[in-house]
Parts: sequence; structure tokens; C-alpha cells
Amino acid sequence: MELGFIMLVVTILCVVAIVREFKTQNMFGAAFAALSALVFGFFSIATLYWELILPLFTGQA
Repeated sequence: MELGFIMLVVTILCVVAIVREFKTQNMFGAAFAALSALVFGFFSIATLYWELILPLFTGQA
């Protein structure tokens, strides 16, 4: 579960990097940050879903 929260923090930092790179008009950096945000965001949401939400509906503790 801690891994999901760490990846969520990395995702937030990637979103900040996207904004910063668009301001400096560095499109390669913005694209790389966007790709990183998508990958880390997907895995953080999937990890948190698997660890927190799914056990609530399946009855497993």
C-alpha cells in the first residue's frame, strides 16, 4: 500500500513538471513528463484500488 502512495507522489511531481516544461516551451521534457505521469498514475491508482477498494467489496480482510 505504501508503494501506491509513493507512486502517487511521483505522479503529482510529474504533473508539476509538465506545467513547468510547457512554460519553458520544452516539448520533449513535457512529453517525457506526461508519459511518466500516465505510467505512474496508472500504477498508483491500480495499486491503491487493489489494496484498499477491492477487499471492501470481496469481503477479504
